Amino acid sequence: VLNFCANRNALFKLFSIHFFYRIRFFASFLALHTYFIMSTKEDVLHEKLSALVKEMKEAGTYKRERVITSSQSAQITVQESEDPVLNFCANNYLGLANHPELVAAAKETLDSHGFGLSSVRFICGTQDIHKKLEKAIAEFHKTEDTILFASCFDANGGVFEAILGPEDAVISDTLNHASIIDGVRLCKAKRFRYKHMDMEDLEEQLKAADAAEAKVKLVVTDGVFSMDGDVAPLKGVRELADKYGALVMIDECHATGFFGETGRGTPEYFGLEGKIDIITSTLGKALGGATGGYVTGRADVIEILRQKGRPYLFSNSVAPCVVGASLKVYEMLTASSERVQTLAENTALFRSRMKEAGFEVLGNDKHPIAPILLRDARVATEFADLMLKKGIYVIGFSFPVVPRGQARIRVQLSAAHSKEQINRAVDAFIEIGKQLGVIH
Repeated sequence: VLNFCANRNALFKLFSIHFFYRIRFFASFLALHTYFIMSTKEDVLHEKLSALVKEMKEAGTYKRERVITSSQSAQITVQESEDPVLNFCANNYLGLANHPELVAAAKETLDSHGFGLSSVRFICGTQDIHKKLEKAIAEFHKTEDTILFASCFDANGGVFEAILGPEDAVISDTLNHASIIDGVRLCKAKRFRYKHMDMEDLEEQLKAADAAEAKVKLVVTDGVFSMDGDVAPLKGVRELADKYGALVMIDECHATGFFGETGRGTPEYFGLEGKIDIITSTLGKALGGATGGYVTGRADVIEILRQKGRPYLFSNSVAPCVVGASLKVYEMLTASSERVQTLAENTALFRSRMKEAGFEVLGNDKHPIAPILLRDARVATEFADLMLKKGIYVIGFSFPVVPRGQARIRVQLSAAHSKEQINRAVDAFIEIGKQLGVIH
Protein backbone atom coordinates (compact mmCIF):
# COMPACT_ATOMS: atom_id res chain seq x y z
CA VAL A 1 0.00 0.00 0.00
CA LEU A 2 2.80 2.36 0.92
CA ASN A 3 4.58 1.60 -2.34
CA PHE A 4 1.38 2.19 -4.28
CA CYS A 5 0.78 5.56 -2.56
CA ALA A 6 4.38 6.64 -3.11
CA ASN A 7 4.23 5.67 -6.78
CA ARG A 8 0.88 7.44 -7.18
CA ASN A 9 2.26 10.64 -5.63
CA ALA A 10 5.30 10.44 -7.85
CA LEU A 11 3.13 9.95 -10.93
CA PHE A 12 0.86 12.81 -9.89
CA LYS A 13 3.87 15.11 -9.34
CA LEU A 14 5.32 14.09 -12.69
CA PHE A 15 2.00 14.69 -14.42
CA SER A 16 1.63 18.07 -12.70
CA ILE A 17 5.08 19.18 -13.80
CA HIS A 18 4.42 17.96 -17.32
CA PHE A 19 1.04 19.78 -17.44
CA PHE A 20 2.58 22.98 -16.04
CA TYR A 21 5.27 23.09 -18.68
CA ARG A 22 2.79 22.32 -21.42
CA ILE A 23 0.67 25.28 -20.27
CA ARG A 24 3.75 27.52 -20.15
CA PHE A 25 4.77 26.36 -23.60
CA PHE A 26 1.29 27.00 -24.99
CA ALA A 27 1.15 30.46 -23.37
CA SER A 28 4.59 31.33 -24.74
CA PHE A 29 3.60 30.08 -28.17
CA LEU A 30 0.38 32.12 -28.08
CA ALA A 31 2.27 35.24 -26.98
CA LEU A 32 4.86 34.82 -29.73
CA HIS A 33 2.14 34.17 -32.30
CA THR A 34 0.24 37.31 -31.22
CA TYR A 35 3.44 39.37 -31.25
CA PHE A 36 4.29 38.07 -34.72
CA ILE A 37 0.83 38.93 -36.05
CA MET A 38 0.86 42.41 -34.49
CA SER A 39 4.41 43.08 -35.67
CA THR A 40 3.43 42.04 -39.16
CA LYS A 41 0.43 44.39 -39.08
CA GLU A 42 2.58 47.25 -37.79
CA ASP A 43 5.16 46.57 -40.49
CA VAL A 44 2.45 46.62 -43.15
CA LEU A 45 1.17 49.96 -41.85
CA HIS A 46 4.71 51.34 -41.64
CA GLU A 47 5.41 50.26 -45.21
CA LYS A 48 2.18 51.80 -46.42
CA LEU A 49 2.77 55.14 -44.68
CA SER A 50 6.42 55.27 -45.73
CA ALA A 51 5.39 54.71 -49.34
CA LEU A 52 2.84 57.52 -49.08
CA VAL A 53 5.43 59.93 -47.68
CA LYS A 54 7.93 58.96 -50.40
CA GLU A 55 5.28 59.48 -53.07
CA MET A 56 4.42 62.95 -51.70
CA LYS A 57 8.08 63.97 -51.59
CA GLU A 58 8.66 62.80 -55.17
CA ALA A 59 5.56 64.65 -56.37
CA GLY A 60 6.54 67.83 -54.54
CA THR A 61 3.39 67.81 -52.40
CA TYR A 62 5.09 67.00 -49.08
CA LYS A 63 4.46 69.79 -46.57
CA ARG A 64 7.24 71.03 -44.30
CA GLU A 65 6.35 73.34 -41.44
CA ARG A 66 8.42 76.49 -41.13
CA VAL A 67 8.99 77.62 -37.57
CA ILE A 68 8.28 81.27 -36.71
CA THR A 69 10.23 82.72 -33.78
CA SER A 70 8.33 86.00 -33.45
CA SER A 71 4.74 87.19 -33.18
CA GLN A 72 2.61 87.12 -36.32
CA SER A 73 3.07 90.31 -38.33
CA ALA A 74 3.86 91.71 -41.78
CA GLN A 75 7.53 91.11 -40.91
CA ILE A 76 8.53 88.02 -38.93
CA THR A 77 11.57 85.96 -37.97
CA VAL A 78 11.86 82.27 -38.84
CA GLN A 79 14.36 79.54 -38.02
CA GLU A 80 15.24 79.07 -41.69
CA SER A 81 16.52 82.64 -42.10
CA GLU A 82 19.00 84.74 -40.14
CA ASP A 83 17.31 87.95 -41.27
CA PRO A 84 13.65 88.99 -40.80
CA VAL A 85 11.34 88.09 -43.69
CA LEU A 86 8.17 89.66 -45.08
CA ASN A 87 5.10 87.50 -44.52
CA PHE A 88 2.71 87.29 -47.47
CA CYS A 89 0.78 84.13 -46.61
CA ALA A 90 -1.02 84.83 -43.31
CA ASN A 91 -4.75 85.29 -42.84
CA ASN A 92 -3.79 88.41 -40.89
CA TYR A 93 -5.70 90.63 -43.32
CA LEU A 94 -6.09 93.63 -41.00
CA GLY A 95 -2.70 93.26 -39.30
CA LEU A 96 -4.33 92.75 -35.89
CA ALA A 97 -2.62 89.52 -34.81
CA ASN A 98 -0.14 91.37 -32.60
CA HIS A 99 -1.95 94.70 -32.24
CA PRO A 100 -1.10 96.26 -28.85
CA GLU A 101 -4.76 97.11 -28.06
CA LEU A 102 -5.77 93.47 -28.56
CA VAL A 103 -2.85 92.19 -26.50
CA ALA A 104 -3.80 94.62 -23.73
CA ALA A 105 -7.46 93.55 -23.88
CA ALA A 106 -6.44 89.88 -23.65
CA LYS A 107 -4.20 90.57 -20.63
CA GLU A 108 -6.93 92.57 -18.91
CA THR A 109 -9.43 89.74 -19.46
CA LEU A 110 -6.96 87.19 -18.06
CA ASP A 111 -6.92 89.22 -14.85
CA SER A 112 -10.69 89.72 -14.67
CA HIS A 113 -12.05 86.39 -15.99
CA GLY A 114 -9.18 83.90 -15.69
CA PHE A 115 -7.33 81.68 -18.14
CA GLY A 116 -9.99 79.06 -18.92
CA LEU A 117 -13.34 77.71 -17.80
CA SER A 118 -12.79 73.94 -17.71
CA SER A 119 -16.34 73.48 -18.92
CA VAL A 120 -18.71 73.56 -21.84
CA ARG A 121 -21.14 76.44 -22.15
CA PHE A 122 -24.32 74.84 -20.76
CA ILE A 123 -22.71 73.50 -17.58
CA CYS A 124 -20.61 76.30 -16.12
CA GLY A 125 -18.77 77.72 -19.11
CA THR A 126 -20.78 80.84 -19.96
CA GLN A 127 -19.45 84.17 -18.71
CA ASP A 128 -20.94 87.60 -19.21
CA ILE A 129 -18.30 88.39 -21.84
CA HIS A 130 -19.37 85.41 -23.99
CA LYS A 131 -22.89 86.84 -24.18
CA LYS A 132 -21.51 90.33 -24.88
CA LEU A 133 -19.41 89.02 -27.78
CA GLU A 134 -22.33 87.09 -29.28
CA LYS A 135 -24.43 90.26 -29.17
CA ALA A 136 -21.63 92.33 -30.74
CA ILE A 137 -21.24 89.83 -33.59
CA ALA A 138 -24.98 89.83 -34.31
CA GLU A 139 -25.03 93.63 -34.39
CA PHE A 140 -22.01 93.70 -36.71
CA HIS A 141 -23.61 91.27 -39.19
CA LYS A 142 -27.13 92.69 -38.71
CA THR A 143 -28.50 89.30 -37.68
CA GLU A 144 -30.85 88.14 -34.92
CA ASP A 145 -28.50 86.08 -32.74
CA THR A 146 -25.07 84.42 -32.54
CA ILE A 147 -23.54 81.30 -30.99
CA LEU A 148 -19.80 80.83 -30.38
CA PHE A 149 -17.88 77.66 -31.29
CA ALA A 150 -14.30 76.55 -30.66
CA SER A 151 -13.58 77.12 -34.37
CA CYS A 152 -15.43 77.75 -37.61
CA PHE A 153 -14.59 74.17 -38.59
CA ASP A 154 -16.65 73.12 -35.57
CA ALA A 155 -19.37 75.62 -36.46
CA ASN A 156 -19.72 74.19 -39.97
CA GLY A 157 -19.49 70.70 -38.54
CA GLY A 158 -22.40 71.30 -36.19
CA VAL A 159 -24.96 73.25 -38.23
CA PHE A 160 -26.31 70.73 -40.72
CA GLU A 161 -26.90 67.78 -38.39
CA ALA A 162 -28.68 69.98 -35.87
CA ILE A 163 -31.21 71.59 -38.22
CA LEU A 164 -31.70 69.13 -41.11
CA GLY A 165 -33.15 65.62 -41.32
CA PRO A 166 -33.63 62.90 -43.98
CA GLU A 167 -36.64 64.77 -45.34
CA ASP A 168 -34.54 67.88 -46.10
CA ALA A 169 -31.88 68.77 -48.70
CA VAL A 170 -28.49 70.51 -48.84
CA ILE A 171 -27.40 72.09 -52.12
CA SER A 172 -23.65 72.80 -51.97
CA ASP A 173 -21.05 74.44 -54.24
CA THR A 174 -18.54 71.83 -55.45
CA LEU A 175 -15.56 73.85 -54.15
CA ASN A 176 -16.89 74.55 -50.67
CA HIS A 177 -14.46 74.38 -47.75
CA ALA A 178 -13.59 70.98 -46.24
CA SER A 179 -15.43 71.88 -43.03
CA ILE A 180 -18.68 72.36 -44.96
CA ILE A 181 -18.16 69.07 -46.79
CA ASP A 182 -17.54 67.24 -43.51
CA GLY A 183 -20.54 68.93 -41.86
CA VAL A 184 -22.84 67.89 -44.70
CA ARG A 185 -21.57 64.31 -44.44
CA LEU A 186 -22.60 64.22 -40.78
CA CYS A 187 -26.24 65.02 -41.49
CA LYS A 188 -28.86 62.74 -43.05
CA ALA A 189 -30.31 65.27 -45.47
CA LYS A 190 -30.41 64.60 -49.22
CA ARG A 191 -27.29 65.98 -50.90
CA PHE A 192 -27.02 67.91 -54.13
CA ARG A 193 -23.95 69.67 -55.54
CA TYR A 194 -23.83 72.43 -58.12
CA LYS A 195 -20.89 73.39 -60.33
CA HIS A 196 -18.64 76.05 -58.87
CA MET A 197 -20.49 79.40 -58.85
CA ASP A 198 -22.72 78.16 -61.73
CA MET A 199 -26.19 79.62 -61.23
CA GLU A 200 -27.76 77.60 -64.03
CA ASP A 201 -26.62 74.38 -62.40
CA LEU A 202 -27.72 75.64 -58.99
CA GLU A 203 -31.22 76.07 -60.38
CA GLU A 204 -31.15 72.53 -61.77
CA GLN A 205 -30.13 71.16 -58.37
CA LEU A 206 -32.91 73.13 -56.67
CA LYS A 207 -35.37 71.58 -59.11
CA ALA A 208 -33.92 68.16 -58.30
CA ALA A 209 -34.38 68.83 -54.59
CA ASP A 210 -38.02 69.74 -55.25
CA ALA A 211 -38.45 66.56 -57.30
CA ALA A 212 -37.08 64.63 -54.30
CA GLU A 213 -39.82 66.31 -52.20
CA ALA A 214 -37.34 67.94 -49.85
CA LYS A 215 -39.07 69.95 -47.13
CA VAL A 216 -36.29 72.32 -46.07
CA LYS A 217 -33.81 73.26 -48.81
CA LEU A 218 -30.52 74.87 -47.74
CA VAL A 219 -28.10 76.34 -50.29
CA VAL A 220 -24.59 76.59 -48.83
CA THR A 221 -21.54 78.33 -50.27
CA ASP A 222 -18.30 79.94 -49.23
CA GLY A 223 -18.64 83.71 -49.38
CA VAL A 224 -15.05 83.81 -50.63
CA PHE A 225 -13.25 80.65 -51.74
CA SER A 226 -9.93 80.57 -49.94
CA MET A 227 -7.79 78.77 -52.53
CA ASP A 228 -8.94 80.83 -55.53
CA GLY A 229 -9.97 84.21 -54.13
CA ASP A 230 -13.30 83.80 -55.93
CA VAL A 231 -16.28 85.70 -54.54
CA ALA A 232 -19.56 83.75 -54.66
CA PRO A 233 -22.30 85.35 -56.82
CA LEU A 234 -24.42 85.93 -53.75
CA LYS A 235 -27.14 87.94 -55.48
CA GLY A 236 -27.81 85.09 -57.87
CA VAL A 237 -27.77 82.58 -55.03
CA ARG A 238 -30.25 84.63 -53.01
CA GLU A 239 -32.58 85.16 -55.98
CA LEU A 240 -32.69 81.45 -56.85
CA ALA A 241 -33.14 80.48 -53.21
CA ASP A 242 -36.12 82.85 -52.97
CA LYS A 243 -37.57 81.49 -56.21
CA TYR A 244 -37.50 77.91 -54.92
CA GLY A 245 -38.24 78.60 -51.26
CA ALA A 246 -34.74 77.74 -50.02
CA LEU A 247 -32.54 79.11 -47.24
CA VAL A 248 -29.02 80.47 -47.78
CA MET A 249 -25.94 79.74 -45.66
CA ILE A 250 -22.49 81.25 -46.30
CA ASP A 251 -19.05 80.72 -44.79
CA GLU A 252 -17.46 84.15 -44.31
CA CYS A 253 -14.06 83.17 -42.88
CA HIS A 254 -12.20 84.96 -45.69
CA ALA A 255 -14.42 88.03 -45.75
CA THR A 256 -15.45 89.01 -42.21
CA GLY A 257 -13.84 92.21 -41.03
CA PHE A 258 -12.13 93.29 -44.24
CA PHE A 259 -14.23 92.63 -47.37
CA GLY A 260 -16.97 95.05 -48.37
CA GLU A 261 -16.92 98.80 -47.86
CA THR A 262 -16.79 98.59 -44.05
CA GLY A 263 -15.57 95.01 -43.69
CA ARG A 264 -18.94 93.38 -43.16
CA GLY A 265 -18.21 90.73 -45.73
CA THR A 266 -19.84 89.31 -48.82
CA PRO A 267 -23.40 90.35 -47.88
CA GLU A 268 -22.27 93.99 -47.66
CA TYR A 269 -20.34 93.67 -50.94
CA PHE A 270 -23.59 92.66 -52.68
CA GLY A 271 -25.97 94.84 -50.67
CA LEU A 272 -27.53 91.85 -48.89
CA GLU A 273 -26.87 92.65 -45.24
CA GLY A 274 -29.55 91.12 -43.02
CA LYS A 275 -30.79 88.94 -45.90
CA ILE A 276 -28.70 85.82 -45.36
CA ASP A 277 -30.27 83.13 -43.18
CA ILE A 278 -27.10 81.58 -41.70
CA ILE A 279 -23.55 82.96 -41.60
CA THR A 280 -20.55 81.10 -40.21
CA SER A 281 -17.20 82.74 -39.63
CA THR A 282 -14.05 82.78 -37.54
CA LEU A 283 -12.21 84.86 -34.97
CA GLY A 284 -8.99 83.21 -36.12
CA LYS A 285 -8.20 85.12 -39.29
CA ALA A 286 -8.75 88.87 -39.79
CA LEU A 287 -10.26 89.34 -36.32
CA GLY A 288 -7.04 88.98 -34.37
CA GLY A 289 -5.92 85.62 -35.72
CA ALA A 290 -6.36 83.61 -32.51
CA THR A 291 -9.05 80.92 -32.33
CA GLY A 292 -12.82 80.52 -32.13
CA GLY A 293 -15.69 80.60 -34.59
CA TYR A 294 -19.39 81.31 -34.66
CA VAL A 295 -22.74 80.94 -36.34
CA THR A 296 -24.88 84.04 -36.67
CA GLY A 297 -28.28 84.44 -38.28
CA ARG A 298 -31.87 83.46 -37.57
CA ALA A 299 -32.75 83.25 -33.89
CA ASP A 300 -34.54 79.89 -34.29
CA VAL A 301 -31.44 78.34 -35.85
CA ILE A 302 -29.20 79.64 -33.05
CA GLU A 303 -31.59 78.35 -30.38
CA ILE A 304 -31.55 74.82 -31.83
CA LEU A 305 -27.76 74.89 -32.12
CA ARG A 306 -27.52 75.64 -28.39
CA GLN A 307 -29.64 72.54 -27.77
CA LYS A 308 -28.31 70.14 -30.40
CA GLY A 309 -25.03 71.42 -31.85
CA ARG A 310 -22.63 68.62 -30.90
CA PRO A 311 -19.35 70.59 -31.25
CA TYR A 312 -20.95 73.29 -29.06
CA LEU A 313 -22.29 70.90 -26.44
CA PHE A 314 -19.10 68.84 -26.14
CA SER A 315 -16.31 71.42 -26.52
CA ASN A 316 -14.92 73.80 -23.92
CA SER A 317 -15.97 77.45 -24.04
CA VAL A 318 -13.84 79.89 -26.03
CA ALA A 319 -11.07 81.09 -23.69
CA PRO A 320 -11.83 84.37 -21.85
CA CYS A 321 -8.73 86.18 -23.16
CA VAL A 322 -9.79 85.41 -26.76
CA VAL A 323 -13.29 86.71 -26.02
CA GLY A 324 -11.94 89.90 -24.44
CA ALA A 325 -9.62 90.62 -27.36
CA SER A 326 -12.41 89.84 -29.87
CA LEU A 327 -14.71 92.34 -28.19
CA LYS A 328 -11.99 94.94 -28.73
CA VAL A 329 -11.76 93.97 -32.43
CA TYR A 330 -15.47 94.54 -33.04
CA GLU A 331 -15.22 97.83 -31.20
CA MET A 332 -12.36 98.89 -33.51
CA LEU A 333 -14.16 97.77 -36.68
CA THR A 334 -17.31 99.65 -35.71
CA ALA A 335 -15.35 102.83 -34.98
CA SER A 336 -13.25 102.97 -38.17
CA SER A 337 -12.85 101.37 -41.62
CA GLU A 338 -9.36 102.81 -42.17
CA ARG A 339 -7.66 99.40 -42.16
CA VAL A 340 -10.22 98.06 -44.64
CA GLN A 341 -9.38 100.90 -47.04
CA THR A 342 -5.62 100.42 -46.62
CA LEU A 343 -6.00 96.72 -47.40
CA ALA A 344 -7.99 97.54 -50.56
CA GLU A 345 -5.18 99.83 -51.76
CA ASN A 346 -2.52 97.20 -51.04
CA THR A 347 -4.54 94.58 -52.89
CA ALA A 348 -4.90 96.76 -55.98
CA LEU A 349 -1.17 97.55 -56.04
CA PHE A 350 -0.05 93.93 -55.79
CA ARG A 351 -2.54 92.51 -58.24
CA SER A 352 -1.92 95.17 -60.90
CA ARG A 353 1.89 94.85 -60.78
CA MET A 354 1.81 91.04 -60.86
CA LYS A 355 -0.51 90.97 -63.87
CA GLU A 356 1.62 93.53 -65.69
CA ALA A 357 4.64 91.26 -65.10
CA GLY A 358 2.86 88.39 -66.84
CA PHE A 359 1.77 86.24 -63.90
CA GLU A 360 -1.59 84.48 -63.94
CA VAL A 361 -3.36 85.87 -60.87
CA LEU A 362 -6.61 84.19 -59.87
CA GLY A 363 -9.64 85.47 -58.00
CA ASN A 364 -11.62 88.66 -57.59
CA ASP A 365 -9.52 91.79 -58.23
CA LYS A 366 -10.82 93.40 -55.04
CA HIS A 367 -9.96 90.51 -52.75
CA PRO A 368 -6.60 90.24 -50.90
CA ILE A 369 -6.30 86.52 -51.62
CA ALA A 370 -4.19 86.62 -54.79
CA PRO A 371 -3.23 83.09 -55.93
CA ILE A 372 -0.36 82.96 -58.43
CA LEU A 373 -1.11 79.95 -60.63
CA LEU A 374 2.00 77.85 -61.42
CA ARG A 375 0.28 74.49 -62.07
CA ASP A 376 3.33 72.27 -61.37
CA ALA A 377 3.63 71.22 -57.71
CA ARG A 378 7.40 70.93 -57.77
CA VAL A 379 7.76 74.38 -59.34
CA ALA A 380 5.46 75.87 -56.70
CA THR A 381 7.53 74.36 -53.87
CA GLU A 382 10.86 75.44 -55.41
CA PHE A 383 9.48 78.91 -56.13
CA ALA A 384 8.45 79.37 -52.48
CA ASP A 385 11.86 78.16 -51.23
CA LEU A 386 13.67 80.63 -53.48
CA MET A 387 11.37 83.43 -52.35
CA LEU A 388 12.34 82.75 -48.73
CA LYS A 389 15.98 83.24 -49.67
CA LYS A 390 14.94 86.65 -50.99
CA GLY A 391 13.32 87.46 -47.64
CA ILE A 392 9.72 86.83 -48.75
CA TYR A 393 7.70 84.21 -46.86
CA VAL A 394 5.15 82.47 -49.13
CA ILE A 395 3.99 78.85 -49.40
CA GLY A 396 3.34 76.62 -52.41
CA PHE A 397 -0.05 74.91 -52.44
CA SER A 398 -0.59 71.64 -54.28
CA PHE A 399 -2.75 68.51 -54.21
CA PRO A 400 -4.71 67.58 -52.10
CA VAL A 401 -5.20 71.18 -50.92
CA VAL A 402 -5.92 72.19 -54.54
CA PRO A 403 -6.77 70.00 -57.56
CA ARG A 404 -3.96 68.21 -59.38
CA GLY A 405 -2.27 70.41 -61.97
CA GLN A 406 -3.46 73.57 -60.20
CA ALA A 407 -0.48 74.20 -57.88
CA ARG A 408 0.01 77.79 -56.87
CA ILE A 409 1.47 80.25 -54.43
CA ARG A 410 -1.37 81.89 -52.55
CA VAL A 411 -0.40 85.45 -51.65
CA GLN A 412 -2.45 87.20 -48.97
CA LEU A 413 -2.17 90.92 -48.52
CA SER A 414 -2.49 92.71 -45.20
CA ALA A 415 -3.29 96.24 -44.11
CA ALA A 416 -0.04 96.03 -42.14
CA HIS A 417 2.05 95.79 -45.33
CA SER A 418 3.68 99.00 -46.49
CA LYS A 419 3.76 99.93 -50.18
CA GLU A 420 7.54 99.44 -50.14
CA GLN A 421 7.12 95.90 -48.78
CA ILE A 422 4.59 95.03 -51.48
CA ASN A 423 6.86 96.34 -54.24
CA ARG A 424 9.78 94.37 -52.78
CA ALA A 425 7.68 91.19 -52.88
CA VAL A 426 6.62 91.78 -56.49
CA ASP A 427 10.23 92.43 -57.52
CA ALA A 428 11.25 89.09 -55.96
CA PHE A 429 8.39 87.31 -57.77
CA ILE A 430 9.53 88.77 -61.09
CA GLU A 431 13.19 87.80 -60.56
CA ILE A 432 12.42 84.20 -59.56
CA GLY A 433 9.65 83.90 -62.12
CA LYS A 434 12.16 84.63 -64.88
CA GLN A 435 14.75 82.34 -63.28
CA LEU A 436 12.30 79.39 -63.31
CA GLY A 437 10.85 80.24 -66.72
CA VAL A 438 7.40 81.05 -65.37
CA ILE A 439 7.44 84.48 -67.02
CA HIS A 440 9.70 86.01 -69.68
